[in-house]
Amino acid sequence: MAKTPSNMLPLGTVAPDFALPDAVSEQVLHLSDFSSDKGLLVMFICNHCPFVKHVNSELSALAREYMAKGLDVVAISSNDVENYPDDSPEKMKETALSENYPFPYLYDELQQVAKAYDAACTPDYYLFDGEKKLVYRGQLDGARPGNDTPVTGKDLRAAIDALLAGNAISSDQKPSLGCNIKWKNVA
Repeated sequence: MAKTPSNMLPLGTVAPDFALPDAVSEQVLHLSDFSSDKGLLVMFICNHCPFVKHVNSELSALAREYMAKGLDVVAISSNDVENYPDDSPEKMKETALSENYPFPYLYDELQQVAKAYDAACTPDYYLFDGEKKLVYRGQLDGARPGNDTPVTGKDLRAAIDALLAGNAISSDQKPSLGCNIKWKNVA
């Protein structure tokens, strides 16, 4: 379990475009399909990572709560499925259904979206405002597999609450930490 931190994409970055298939519905979804004026949360996750497994129930709860308040939420898996078959689209669908994800779970087969977002780890979180400008990138909270910190989502929740209230979000943001994205070996 390699611990890899977020790359911390610069605040103010406009959300990179994407067109990716949803593992559950098999429909291709585009960035433009997420058009809430409240904002958009993009999460890079995968099925097999212990860091993601540790927070899965909180991801579902957080998404359910904030989607009801108008925030768009989407998750993306960009791992190399040839070397990590547990992250295949079929397994993604199983995970999405078993974890009761209320958000689409998209498959980034070519890994271009992860590269565009400068994603480094799973989980990696990106919160954009209603104009699709990055206002938060960082950790869910301080909980990690093996530490005694409870999973609360407090850091990400504070950023979302501030966004929805129209308040400034502190630029003092702690990187997420997780398994590195499993990049394909390119010859």
